[in-house]
Amino acid sequence: MDTKLTLRLKKKVIERAKRYSKDNKTSLSKMIESYLESITSESTDDIEITPLVNSLSGVIHLDNDSDYRNEYSDFLLEKYK
Repeated sequence: MDTKLTLRLKKKVIERAKRYSKDNKTSLSKMIESYLESITSESTDDIEITPLVNSLSGVIHLDNDSDYRNEYSDFLLEKYK
């Protein structure tokens, strides 16, 4: 059941939100509902892992003492010399 909600927002925010909703072909109500749903959702268990992501899981094996940030930094420094 849908229920009406009244909000008080700055005029500029409303104008930008209306433009955004129009550009994205959705209603302002739907945007707000989706946002509120996403931040109040209690469970993240319903996120489905796709077969592609599942197949990539565990592809890279790093040693416990591996410092991947330094190695990546060295790689980038070498690449952009």
